Amino acid sequence: MKLNLRNPLVFFDLETTGVNISSDRIVEISYLKVTPNGNEESKTRRINPQRHIPEQATAIHGITDEDVKDCPTFKEIAKSLAAQIEGCDLAGFNSNRFDIPLLAEEFLRADVNIDLAKRKFVDIQTIYHKMEPRNLIAAYKHYCGKDLTEAHSAEADTRATYEVLMAQLDRYPELENDIEKLSVFSSFTNNVDFAGRMIFNEKNEEVINFGKYKGLLVKDVLKKDPGYYSWIMQGDFALDTKQKLTEIRLRMNS
Repeated sequence: MKLNLRNPLVFFDLETTGVNISSDRIVEISYLKVTPNGNEESKTRRINPQRHIPEQATAIHGITDEDVKDCPTFKEIAKSLAAQIEGCDLAGFNSNRFDIPLLAEEFLRADVNIDLAKRKFVDIQTIYHKMEPRNLIAAYKHYCGKDLTEAHSAEADTRATYEVLMAQLDRYPELENDIEKLSVFSSFTNNVDFAGRMIFNEKNEEVINFGKYKGLLVKDVLKKDPGYYSWIMQGDFALDTKQKLTEIRLRMNS
C-alpha cells in the first residue's frame, strides 16, 4: 500500500533526558520523510542537551553524556530542522502527547518560529490503542509479525512506527488512507496548546483541562481569578502553554 498524501509526512521519534515537556531536552531525533510520490528520506541526529542525561534515561535509550558531548545543541540545528519539516505533516508513536509538545518547546527555546499548529498530526499509538490497546513493541509484533529488537533506538522506533501505520491501513478498512482523517482519528482532544492544558469545546471555545478550574472557559477563569495568569506564567508549564494563554488574554483585552 502507498500512503495517500497531500503533503510530505514526517515520521519522527525523540530520545530525551526525561519525560517533563517543560524541563527535559532532546538527545536524539530521527525522522523518516515520505513524500506524496512515495520517496523516502531518513536522518538521525544526536543532540547535546547541555545537561546531564540521567542514568534512568540512559538505561532506556543507551545514550550517555559522553556520546553527545561533541554533538550540536538543538539551537544549532533548529533552523535547518525547521526547514527540513517545512510544509510537512507529522506522525509518531505517542507523538501528540509527548514528542510534538517537546519538539515545539525546543523550537521556542531556540527562538525559531515554526507554526506547528498548521500541520496535521497522526499519532499511531492512539490509532493502535483504539484498535488494539498495547505498546510499540507489541504493535510491531502484532501488525508486522516481527520483533522490534532495537526498541528505544530512535531510528528503529521511527521505521517501526512507519511500518505499523502501513499495516494498520491494510488491516482496518474503516481507516481511511487520508492524513487529515487519520489526524482527527488519532486525537483524543482538540488541544489549544500542545500539552493539552487547554482544549477547545464543541463550540470552539478554549477550556481549562486540568486542576481546580478544569472544564471552565479560559476567559471566565481569567476574569474571575486575575492571579491565575501570573501563576501559569511563573509556574513549571510549557512555553507553548504560556504563549497560548497570553494570546487569549491579549485577545480579551483588545
